[in-house]
Amino acid sequence: MKLTFWGAARKVTGSMYLLESVGYKILIDCGSDFSERHKVVTGALFPFEASEIDLVILTHAHVDHSGNIPALIRSGYRGQILTTAPTAELSELLFADGAHIQRAEKKIANSGPGNYSYKPVDRFVSIAFNTDFEINESISVRLIPVGHILGAASVFLKVKEEGKTKTILFSGDIGRDNYPLLPDPQLPPQADYVLCETTYGNRVHKETESPEEIVRRIVQETCVDKPGRLIIPAFSLGRTQSLLYTLHKLALKNQLPPVKVFTDSALAAEGTNIYSRYHALMNEEAKTLKEKEEHLFDFENLDHIKTFKESKNISNYMKPCIILSSSGMITGGRIQHHIRQNLQNPYCTILLVGYAVEGTIGHDLLAGKQTIRFKKRSIPVSAKIIYTDIFSGHTDKFGLVKFLSSQDKSKTKKIFLVHGEYQSMLDFEQTLKEEGYPNIEIPDYGQAYEL
Repeated sequence: MKLTFWGAARKVTGSMYLLESVGYKILIDCGSDFSERHKVVTGALFPFEASEIDLVILTHAHVDHSGNIPALIRSGYRGQILTTAPTAELSELLFADGAHIQRAEKKIANSGPGNYSYKPVDRFVSIAFNTDFEINESISVRLIPVGHILGAASVFLKVKEEGKTKTILFSGDIGRDNYPLLPDPQLPPQADYVLCETTYGNRVHKETESPEEIVRRIVQETCVDKPGRLIIPAFSLGRTQSLLYTLHKLALKNQLPPVKVFTDSALAAEGTNIYSRYHALMNEEAKTLKEKEEHLFDFENLDHIKTFKESKNISNYMKPCIILSSSGMITGGRIQHHIRQNLQNPYCTILLVGYAVEGTIGHDLLAGKQTIRFKKRSIPVSAKIIYTDIFSGHTDKFGLVKFLSSQDKSKTKKIFLVHGEYQSMLDFEQTLKEEGYPNIEIPDYGQAYEL
């Protein structure tokens, strides 16, 4: 059995791992690699022949795990994509949105209509959580719920080679305990080999209050005491739904001031509909609220913005308000307009609620930069910038250790650290050594291992 690391190696982005066994090739995740390092190395979009891949298994819908699947199909992949039902729906939504963005960028660049088109992938095969699914007579897979985002899973593979059975676990992105809407991550079964994400491998979540109390206090300070507007850059899938759910709970307790709440993302609106349909996969609190209130994400004074014209008109709304818009790192989307228009507004507060990679506007704001560059224009920052990690979809280093606690140290042959900044991996490697875990590897891009 051979395992090659074609993404998320010594960095966060572009998860993609190739497992080869008994003449069968499986790609676990096929994520967008924003650094595009593989293009430099191979001179091609993929460092392998796409038509030779037999199967794709997808951990969850986020584009750094799923975003290159349409390109894989265009490059000749003819197989299926195994994942959970909500991941399949959310992924299709993201693929269509990505094609729309590409068409718009192509039109701007060439002053023409562009040539990007989108057809539904139509390759998804949905399997339930915690069900052994036989891929062929030698390989089976089980998807294990890990929170993070609706439908997210760890991938547990059993492979029979030469009369022996080997097991390998791909963690995917691991969520955190007590997260809004989602059940706690489930501990995985024992595996011979483990790939573990390390996004927060050297960090500890600091918030100790509940999401409702934190949001209630921030809204009070920014929209009532000041009064002004609160802008929250939030990923369309996962983060936006958690925020809306939290605001809804505050509204039910009469703890949400009567201010307008604008959600400004067509993708988020569609994603919220998918979340609503799969409420049976949510935690007990969310399921109980759904039974009592019918809606999980709807409340008084909530206004879903549909068109770009309506989005721009929010700038003319002079009363205190809350604006939820994407993208979360402020790398694109309608949020850029809202941030650009309000950076010099001292009555504006920008609440950052998630991880932002270096080189993004979100990262610059978190770093406390006094001017922000928007294309050719530098804008001074007069708005107040605040941060909370309560809505972070990734567990911290203690949660990662907990996830691995189900592994018998004497039985796990190797742990590979992936999906994190290199320093985070080095620090988490030291943490695991102190916990007594032997045989830890930090693979580089393109590195292969015989298992």
